[in-house]
Amino acid sequence: MIPMDSRVENRIYSLYVLEELLKPEGYVIASNWDYDNGHFDLKIDDEGKYYYLRIPFYAVAGSLDYPGVTVRLEKPFLLAHQYEKGIDEDSRGGAFQGTFNQFQPPIDPDAHIPNDYIDIGKQLVEKLEQLVIPEG
Repeated sequence: MIPMDSRVENRIYSLYVLEELLKPEGYVIASNWDYDNGHFDLKIDDEGKYYYLRIPFYAVAGSLDYPGVTVRLEKPFLLAHQYEKGIDEDSRGGAFQGTFNQFQPPIDPDAHIPNDYIDIGKQLVEKLEQLVIPEG
């Protein structure tokens, strides 16, 4: 995990507005959210490892399952997960086995992030700032 300095940190937004701005760019709200916190993920690459730019957020008015919730963005960071190769490719277990293997934990949840991806992350954070911080 590599924290990325950003002007979005500690800014407050309607979650609905953030979704309208970020989803067209490829961001998704990760499935492991809670009622008071969650994060947007942008997949950068999935060649051998999964590289993401993650933007955590916390509810400041309402809860995440409530329409109109307001959230505060936290410091974005780069994240790399490495999964065991061949699990999804092995069809010997059939559909039943695949149902369980899709939820496999990463073999390295905090894998090394090469400098090239750090540079990409910096560019993505700049674009994020342009998307969500009003000019003026």
